[in-house]
Amino acid sequence: MLDLLFFAVILAIAGAIGGIIAGLLGVGGGIVIVPVLFYLLPVAGVDGEIRMHLAVATSLATIITTSIVSARSHYKRGGVDVDLLKQVGGGVVLGVAIGVVAGTAASAQTLTAIFGSVALLVAIHMAFFKGRQLASHLPGQPWITGIGMFIGGVSTMMGIGGGSLSVPIFSLCGVPIRRAVGTAAAIGLIIAVPGVIGFAIGGWNVPDLPPGSVGYVNLIGFALIAPLSMLCAPIGAKLAHTIPQEWLSRIFAIFLAVTAVRMLLSLL
Repeated sequence: MLDLLFFAVILAIAGAIGGIIAGLLGVGGGIVIVPVLFYLLPVAGVDGEIRMHLAVATSLATIITTSIVSARSHYKRGGVDVDLLKQVGGGVVLGVAIGVVAGTAASAQTLTAIFGSVALLVAIHMAFFKGRQLASHLPGQPWITGIGMFIGGVSTMMGIGGGSLSVPIFSLCGVPIRRAVGTAAAIGLIIAVPGVIGFAIGGWNVPDLPPGSVGYVNLIGFALIAPLSMLCAPIGAKLAHTIPQEWLSRIFAIFLAVTAVRMLLSLL
């Protein structure tokens, strides 16, 4: 009982920290929740060989609720580009299927390397290339399907909703930022639902999973992280109004770069 209570407290802390940072920096919870869980799960006695799988799968579960709320809000304001969603949706689903198969079969080191490498690239984009545009519009088929597969596959293996990848890609291709963010919220739901199902099935017979786990998806983590993250996000958002937007971008880039480098160094 004491072990279970301690595990629940660790997850609650992860949700609170993730919510505050996500609200402060205006990013999706997954890019924050995964590294927080990566560092806190071993404190709760979770084996290092499965901590990244648990972090990825549990993060995807929390994204289901946050994506529904976020996508609905953006849709009401006309921020979801339905045509763009239809164009990339098929590729995203294919990418998720590939990501689930590859993610459940991959070692913890491989998943850590993927998260650290992509997170570092996102940090570099935020620091030096945010707001830049390479094209006036997105490419046609089959490139748009390939973009969707990349977003879906990599996001699934990272445990994120795809916003950290899709927003920069859409923006670089001339999609207005509000439409890019709103459409990314909807893409998050397309990634999270099949991703959670896949990681639950893929981790079904894995030994030494913590209490409350269905495969790699920890239901205790979901129950604590999702509401606490949503509850604490306004605190971070309130703090964000006291800091200039340019500083926030730099803070996010620094936070992500430091996190990514530390995760990559842990592999050595």
